[in-house]
Amino acid sequence: MSIVVIGLNHRTTPVDLLGKVMIADAALPKALHALSVRDDIREAVIVSTCNRTEIYAIAERFHGAYTDIRDFICETSGVSPEEISAHLYSQHDDDAIVHLFEVAAGLDSAVLGETEVLGQVRHAWDVAMNEGSSRSALNLLFRYALEVGKRARTETGISKSTASVSHAAVEMAEEILGSLVGKSVLVVGAGEMGEGVATALSRAGVATMTVVNRTESRGEALAEKVGARVCSFDSLETELASADVVLACTGAGNCIIDFDLVSRTRTDENRPVLIVDIALPRDVEPTVATIENVTLRDLDDLSQWAQRGIEQRASEIDQVRSIISDEVERFTLDQAQRQAAPLVAQLREVVESVRVAEIERFTGRLTDLTPEQREVVESITRGIVNKMLHTPSVRLREAAGTPQGERLSAAVRDLFNLD
Repeated sequence: MSIVVIGLNHRTTPVDLLGKVMIADAALPKALHALSVRDDIREAVIVSTCNRTEIYAIAERFHGAYTDIRDFICETSGVSPEEISAHLYSQHDDDAIVHLFEVAAGLDSAVLGETEVLGQVRHAWDVAMNEGSSRSALNLLFRYALEVGKRARTETGISKSTASVSHAAVEMAEEILGSLVGKSVLVVGAGEMGEGVATALSRAGVATMTVVNRTESRGEALAEKVGARVCSFDSLETELASADVVLACTGAGNCIIDFDLVSRTRTDENRPVLIVDIALPRDVEPTVATIENVTLRDLDDLSQWAQRGIEQRASEIDQVRSIISDEVERFTLDQAQRQAAPLVAQLREVVESVRVAEIERFTGRLTDLTPEQREVVESITRGIVNKMLHTPSVRLREAAGTPQGERLSAAVRDLFNLD
């Protein structure tokens, strides 16, 4: 069996294609069940965000699992294998472990060191555990991944300064316009990303901030939290007409701000508007960028912009990689020792069955023993078994995952006729 990761991310895939393969949160349980019934997949976790859709799995056979997962992505997204083949990446065993740890640490994000991804990894694992598709092997792996993410952010400066996509979007808007002080800003979407955007905007000195969301109660909760106005989704066109800056970050799954809508709102050609679309799939139709006095930026632009901030935190990368290396070693040892545990338990079970059988064989000769004396016999024989098996058990655990461990395991299985 192997640990594998197969997926697409912002480094390998255009935004439009990433949007097509993204799996909505509500669809994750059904998707996990569909994956779990595939022949070569024993466990699975799906991490699907605006920057990546990755499937981590425990695979019976790597090539079989690769085909299963590729076909699954195509079936759920409606994208052909030819469309994704150039963008799909795969890794297994140590490389897959390192990749997940880098994701959790923020090394593989569009914004180096961003903090949001750690919560996304935790959420993906929680859903998989609830659906029963993440069990002992992936549970151990993701427990270590979260520890890596925490260590990276507490022991290094990898998350200093800009540390989330939503905050980076606001900083990019500030740079484009020179400042957001005195600007009228519209936030479309009140989910996790919308909350991050609104929080960053509340510190940027904007004149007014308005939140528009399909679920009004959620929009009201966010608006109250950051001191913003809240409007119904039906008023989107009206609010677009008066905004200097629009930050779109819904989970709608389709374009809600199209060419015709923006064209109707830009009646004053002298009033420019900056629209930043950080949703995936896109919230804003790309043709909106062709409208006069409209500046449109999306996740691709944000990724390019964020590259300049990498230098500020690049000195921390080596230290984060050192943490990852330590944790990979710890995980591998822990995993190997857990794999040795069933063999040790099986060995003890076989020897214990021999002990019990021998006592039963001599039961007739023990009839004159009192219950107390009988318990002494039981205790002595159990003690002999434990002492005889102690050293072999320790050696098997200590050598697990090494060539010597494999030789010892094979010898024990042969000597004691274990399956």
